[in-house]
Amino acid sequence: MSAEPSPAPVGESEAIRLRPPTTRDGHTMWTLVRDSGVLEANSCYAYMLLCTHFADTCLVAERDGRGVGFVAAYRPPTHPDAVFVWQVGVSAEARGQGLGKRLLHALLRSPGCRDVHFLEATVGSSNVASQRLFRAVARELGVDCAVQRGFSGADFGPLAHEDEELFRIGPIRRNP
Repeated sequence: MSAEPSPAPVGESEAIRLRPPTTRDGHTMWTLVRDSGVLEANSCYAYMLLCTHFADTCLVAERDGRGVGFVAAYRPPTHPDAVFVWQVGVSAEARGQGLGKRLLHALLRSPGCRDVHFLEATVGSSNVASQRLFRAVARELGVDCAVQRGFSGADFGPLAHEDEELFRIGPIRRNP
């Protein structure tokens, strides 16, 4: 009589690992954005640049070796105490599991953000999910989430684009 193999612990095959991106992740990020149906797609080349030039302020989320999410961010030269989140993308299969919040919290703990005191992002006026995400992160951090004018639709010239509000979260308190 042979023993049956014991089942894998619950969630082990579904564990999501966060890591810094590599050049190859540019295509994954581009695909996640394209497939989201919500995020504004940039060129694949732009995502490759984010993965290389800004790897210290970007993260990729993987499940079973497949990209299921990312955060693309950078440190604005005019606001050195901030990290600006360009995009947070989560695959349809990984939505509703808190991955966006997990990515933002991990970003703030990353070496590239160790001296960051503010998290900033512009969010489209119709993107309620992102608005909720940033407000929830501010609540969890116990800090303010100020919302002010970012870019108006007119700033985009003849392109049809909605207003983008600037979300500024902080000041983020650091443990000594």
